[in-house]
Amino acid sequence: MKRTTTMSAAAVLLASLALAACGKRDEMQTAQNETPPAQGSPSAADQAGQAARDAGDATSKAARDAAEATRQAAAEARDATKGAADQASNKVADALITTSVNAELAKDPKLSSVHINVDTEGGRVALRGTAPDQAAKERATQLASGVKGVVSVDNQLTVDKQG
Repeated sequence: MKRTTTMSAAAVLLASLALAACGKRDEMQTAQNETPPAQGSPSAADQAGQAARDAGDATSKAARDAAEATRQAAAEARDATKGAADQASNKVADALITTSVNAELAKDPKLSSVHINVDTEGGRVALRGTAPDQAAKERATQLASGVKGVVSVDNQLTVDKQG
């Protein structure tokens, strides 16, 4: 029994050596049949390496471009938001001026009984309507000018000839 096992082991060893030798011979033939790259031509490995480097460079450039575009979009959004906030703030300030001018005009005995339209834009007040007399018209300009935030007064009031 021991002799059969030894012979089987020897047979397996010889078969392995024979197969290994065949594999080496096939590799040698394949290597001999391949055409070497022309002098100065890059090998397939060199070409693959260069392609990988080119892809990496392109990816890096795309990432830098995307980061710059994101920074620029953020700056534009910040500026737009600031502009909208400033515009809203100006509208509120103008509304406050209009309300304050109307309140001052309502306190004056001659001007409270007439309808005066007050419009404000950018701190510039326009008065439209009628005044009972020239003194009341001038008083309207003084009252409007005294309100905080008023830059100028455009008094377009007409003197009521009937008053």
